[in-house]
Amino acid sequence: MGALTTIDPKRTALLTIDLQNDFLHPEGAYGRAGQGSEAIKALPARVAPVRDALRAKGGTYVSAQFTLVPGPGGEPLIAPHLKQLRPFLTKGDFAPGGFGHSLVDDLAPADYTIEKVAYSAFYQTRLEYILRALDIDTLIVGGIVTNGGVASTLRDAHLRNIETIMLSDGCAAFKQEVHDATLMSLGTVTHVMTCAETIALLESAT
Repeated sequence: MGALTTIDPKRTALLTIDLQNDFLHPEGAYGRAGQGSEAIKALPARVAPVRDALRAKGGTYVSAQFTLVPGPGGEPLIAPHLKQLRPFLTKGDFAPGGFGHSLVDDLAPADYTIEKVAYSAFYQTRLEYILRALDIDTLIVGGIVTNGGVASTLRDAHLRNIETIMLSDGCAAFKQEVHDATLMSLGTVTHVMTCAETIALLESAT
């Protein structure tokens, strides 16, 4: 898809995926385990001006935050594949109400927060309900990881006939080549635009 030429900010939401302390902060779960990337750390500062431009035009900011629901004894209810992939995840990580689960300071607070338990922000969450209730039909999507939560959410939005903009420099993966390949593969379901291009589009809206 090409870039959008018009947008109604009041019917648009910025949706960030997993930009929370357990992923980005040095004292979060991934930081303590030495997992992360400079591209991921740079995202909040890149996305914040998009949020500000959208809010200035009456738009909405929704933060989707990965959640590990505490189970018996406080041990997280974690999918087997994730436990194998990230064995360092432990009690308290990504738990609702905790420091690690919270949205990073550069973006807080969101207008709405969605607890998500899988890749897609639509899967078993209240996101679609909120969007329909607010008459929002366009999403600007950024966050991590490009090939995981971002890609899954964009595809699910496409299935629901929700228009989307994917922030090409407002998303990141742990490997640049994976990020680049995902941008190419999603070009048929979303409008791929930079943060600067999206801000210009919002500022030109009447």
